[in-house]
Amino acid sequence: MYATYTLTKEELTYEFLDNLKKMFNEGSLQITVENFDETDYLMRSPKNREYLLKSIQNVKEGKNLITVPIEEIERQISETDNI
Repeated sequence: MYATYTLTKEELTYEFLDNLKKMFNEGSLQITVENFDETDYLMRSPKNREYLLKSIQNVKEGKNLITVPIEEIERQISETDNI
């Protein structure tokens, strides 16, 4: 069996490890730890990288920004809670 988990340091708890031992209850485990940066992952694709860098530039320059009134956000949250 093979599984990949992406979690923060805070989520790496004894409870997580106990559950992991229950899932893989037979044989030995091989655990590889890799520092994972979401930004690096998102920048791997050249097209995505270009889009993200352009978006960052737009924010710095105050261009192409979308403003949403807080009331609209609250309404959307309220509707989602009622589903």
